[in-house]
Amino acid sequence: ALLRPAMRYVFLIAYDGTHFAGSQRQKNARTVQGVLEETAAGIFGAPVRIALSGRTDAGVHAAGQIGQADGDTAVPPGKLAEVMSRHLPDDVKMLKSAAAPEGFDCTRAVRQKTYCYRFYCSRTEHPLLSRYAVRLEREPELGRMRAVCPLIEGEHDFAAFRATGSSARTTVRTVFSLLVDRRTVYGVPVYEIRVTGNGFLYNMVRILAGGLYAVGCGIADGKDILSAFETGERAKLYRTLPAAGLTLEHVDYGFPLFGI
Repeated sequence: ALLRPAMRYVFLIAYDGTHFAGSQRQKNARTVQGVLEETAAGIFGAPVRIALSGRTDAGVHAAGQIGQADGDTAVPPGKLAEVMSRHLPDDVKMLKSAAAPEGFDCTRAVRQKTYCYRFYCSRTEHPLLSRYAVRLEREPELGRMRAVCPLIEGEHDFAAFRATGSSARTTVRTVFSLLVDRRTVYGVPVYEIRVTGNGFLYNMVRILAGGLYAVGCGIADGKDILSAFETGERAKLYRTLPAAGLTLEHVDYGFPLFGI
């Protein structure tokens, strides 16, 4: 029998990052990539490498991560996510699958990504919020946070907004939009910082969220943000906020991967 050439499949993946040591495969650690590849090997009947659109750190969640795999299976492309998800653990699932467009690369073809950082303001941990949002005691002023968003939007050198250990060749990134919303959930104020950009540095969104929180609390202002861009130092921009509040919401390629 003639061997069929391997097909490239694309997947929409969601995961709760709480019990993962990040998305990228590591030795002796539970990772999203590792769990997906283990399950795929059973479906494809051979080792399969699953590439992701980008890495997420330990504890970070995803509602719209994109992955791809090359392989050959009798399962139709549109049904593969459903079949895979039956065998995946509760904290990671494939929501959609399709045959990839010709020449598609889920990492290199990314146009923009949207992340959301959530925190809530309370004296005590809330058991229904604390898994996907971080508790901060002091409540910031929404108007102050929104007022500095236009300063961060656009193309800037975000060197001050990255953690040490970043291997990026350039620290220049473009933020297309930055929005801050506040809503009440279970009687508790929940803040959502949603940022869309062409790419993000190591811990950049968590540092940005900390900076906006500092501004909202009157610890910092717009001048401190402009100073951080100019000097590459973030003296007053608060700490990097914890991973649990961060979710990768959407990866955009300029066209729909899974139909409309």
